[in-house]
Amino acid sequence: MSVNIPQEMTVVEITEAGSPDVLKPATRAVPEMGEGEVLIKVVAAGVNRPDVLQRQGAYPPPPGASDIPGLEIAGSIVAVSDDVTDLSIGDEAMALVTGGGYAEYCTAPAAQCLPIPAGLSMSEAAAIPETFFTVWNNVFDRSGLKAGESFLVHGGSSGIGTTAIQLAKAFGATVYATAGSAEKCKACEDLGAVRAINYREEDFVSVIKEVTGGGVNVILDMVGGDYYARNIKALAPDGRLCNIAFLQGSEVSLNLMPMMLKRLTLTGSTLRAMPVPFKAAIAENLRTKVWPMIEAGTVKPVMHSSFALAQASEAHRLMESNAHIGKIVLTV
Repeated sequence: MSVNIPQEMTVVEITEAGSPDVLKPATRAVPEMGEGEVLIKVVAAGVNRPDVLQRQGAYPPPPGASDIPGLEIAGSIVAVSDDVTDLSIGDEAMALVTGGGYAEYCTAPAAQCLPIPAGLSMSEAAAIPETFFTVWNNVFDRSGLKAGESFLVHGGSSGIGTTAIQLAKAFGATVYATAGSAEKCKACEDLGAVRAINYREEDFVSVIKEVTGGGVNVILDMVGGDYYARNIKALAPDGRLCNIAFLQGSEVSLNLMPMMLKRLTLTGSTLRAMPVPFKAAIAENLRTKVWPMIEAGTVKPVMHSSFALAQASEAHRLMESNAHIGKIVLTV
């Protein structure tokens, strides 16, 4: 089933690995759906750090995925595969995708589509999937954060960070964050962190040990490099460290004795290449456990700015400047 759909669409493609200037508008054929998929007319698409890495040539799309960047979208469903029964043409939805978001049309597995919570704009909806799926999988599924535990997120003012602060607090954890300026630290505390640490002025290990009396239960890290050993020092006994990116590098020299003595769990993950059933399970958890919080206003995407699709290079420059607090989106 479908409505009138053009044969061609405008996209933003990566013409070669390089600076934001390699992002160029182009004309492509509208993608064809596979089994279990829907076609979405995109209204807004989120901009994320993996998009920047892909543009730089450091994060190629998994086999079978579109080479067009963009991992999260929101819009209206204009076609559904014959085997899709729970979504219909005309439904508004947001979706986690493996690529293709910087475009007028994008296919998405039906199982990775979620309804847009009441009260949210399309731009706000497009700012949710990548960060909320990632945080839920790594903070709650992998790291097992529980009510009454303590949690530290690095990069607290980023899209991932602002999501993690809110969700961890909403589920009963005591939240700490690091950020790179007084303004960003205030934003983290306004979202629910009891203490935000300016990493340019303070040592987060010392602060965490002082304010917790020993360490935190869970750390979500996107920095890597020398943060890895420091994170281990900042963990409480039986603590869990989860890495989802390595902005300062993935190769470290490490003394593993503290891990043994404190019985730590060191883990990490990537989400993009995981199979649809894996992501579908995350989607169902979000639908049942988090969507009511969004509709109640307890949790919300933190929006920084939006750009037209043709201004994707400007959006990437802002992302790389680290001047933003929260999410950047493209509007189509």
